[in-house]
Amino acid sequence: MLNKKYTERDLSEYQFLVTGGAGFIGSNLVEYLIKQNAGKVRVIDNLSTGKLHNIDEYTSLSNFEFIEGDISNLETCQEAVKEIDYVSHQAALGSVPRSMEDPINTNNSNVTGFLNMLVAARDEYSVKKMVYAASSSTYGDSEELPKVEKNIGKPLSPYAVTKYVNELYADVFSKVYDFNSVGLRYFNVFGPRQDPKGPYAAVIPIFMDAAIKKETPTINGDGGITRDFTFVSNVVQANIKALLNTDDLEQHEVVNIACNEQITLSELWDIISDLAEVSIEANHGPERPGDVRHSLADITKAENLLGYNPTVHVKEGLQKTYSYYDKLIATKNLG
Repeated sequence: MLNKKYTERDLSEYQFLVTGGAGFIGSNLVEYLIKQNAGKVRVIDNLSTGKLHNIDEYTSLSNFEFIEGDISNLETCQEAVKEIDYVSHQAALGSVPRSMEDPINTNNSNVTGFLNMLVAARDEYSVKKMVYAASSSTYGDSEELPKVEKNIGKPLSPYAVTKYVNELYADVFSKVYDFNSVGLRYFNVFGPRQDPKGPYAAVIPIFMDAAIKKETPTINGDGGITRDFTFVSNVVQANIKALLNTDDLEQHEVVNIACNEQITLSELWDIISDLAEVSIEANHGPERPGDVRHSLADITKAENLLGYNPTVHVKEGLQKTYSYYDKLIATKNLG
């Protein structure tokens, strides 16, 4: 799916910066840009959650550059954006539970780091646009379904606070400095390179790992929690279209990036266990603090503003992801 063109632009004419480019979403975006012959792809990542093996195959290429650095340092951000045309800002400390345990570092990366990138991009003459990873966690305690961009509730976690602050800063920069950006509110992204290990791993790689190893998974809650799971190639599409197809944008915009599909965690485990050809009943644990119970995106704005069209829906995405993890776990190459 990463061979598909999402813009008519010739990418060889432009230089791109991907922050967090050694991470899950960032490395998939890097792969797309390299395959589409981007003039230059520069990655900045502090490798706190990103993995060098995600980008190893590109390090010898003349149009690829890696900076090991932290966006919490303004000078590092300023160095990273030099002579860059388009910035895709994916760097962040994700995970609601992590933010509950460590709100200070979450804020340092997600708020201070984001503000540093905004300032650096605003001040670099060559930068035409910045697109950044926003989050569906911004909807907070709003029970409205589907989620529409203009209607949000109160945040339920420190992580949600940081992602909402990103939107506020970007909006102010648009009004005060005429620096316009696009925030992509991701809904539960999954796919190849998402780490199944660690205390803050997401549910799909955890389930994939359990199914392939024929182990019993634990579902947080009664299994009725719903999510709008979004395959990573749809997110790559959204980033490319937001960067390159919105030159006439005259203000900051935020759009939902999802599939407008709802699935329960119990249904998710049933699909994954079928893919693995196992019959294992899941255990059930308590719901996690800070989690919303139901999530479903209205993607009308993304369709109209970006020309966004999710081409890989949840079942196909799960098949692709299962094949990736099956091969990865078989070779014990989890990094």
